[in-house]
Amino acid sequence: MALALDRPVGGVLFDRDDTLVVDVPYNADPHLVVPVPGARRAVARARAAGLRLGVVTNQSVIAKGMATAEQVAATNARVDELVGPFDVWCVCPHDAGDGCDCRKPRPGLVLAAAEVLDVPVAELVVIGDIGADVGAARAAGAQGILVPTPRTRREEVDAADTVAADLDEAVSLVLASRAVRTA
Repeated sequence: MALALDRPVGGVLFDRDDTLVVDVPYNADPHLVVPVPGARRAVARARAAGLRLGVVTNQSVIAKGMATAEQVAATNARVDELVGPFDVWCVCPHDAGDGCDCRKPRPGLVLAAAEVLDVPVAELVVIGDIGADVGAARAAGAQGILVPTPRTRREEVDAADTVAADLDEAVSLVLASRAVRTA
C-alpha cells in the first residue's frame, strides 16, 4: 500500500509512544525516554526533505492525575532533544471518557498542528502505531501510515490505508510519494 499520489505532502505528524519512543505506560519521566530504533534517522530524513514536523500525542496521564502537564512537557522536551527537533507538539491531556475533540482518533490534534505548521491538513501525513493515530488522520482529512508494534491489533492493521514495517519505511513512503508528485 502507498500514499495517494494526488496531493503534495508538506508535513509529517508523529505519534509519540511506540512510534518515536519506546512506550513506558503513562510516562512522565524524561529519564525513561528511549527512542525506538531508527527514530532519529527517520525524523532527520523527513526534516532534510524540507517537511514541517510535529508530534500529536494523547497523554491521559494528566487527566488521571498521575502526572502534571509540566511533567509531560519535560518528557516531551526530552523526546525533542533525542529525536527532534519538532516544529509543534500537540498534546491531548484528556481521558477517553472526557468527550474532547482533541483525543485521537478525533481530528483535533491534527487540525491544531496543521494550523500551527501553516500546512493544509490535506498535505499532512500522520504516522503512528495504533488505529487511533490513522483514525485521527482520516477524520481530519490527512493521510495516515500505520507502523504496527506487537500491541497493534490485527483489525487496526487491516483497516489502515497504508502500513509500513517501521518508522524508516514510513518516512521512505512519504518521501517517495513526494518525489513522484514533484518529478
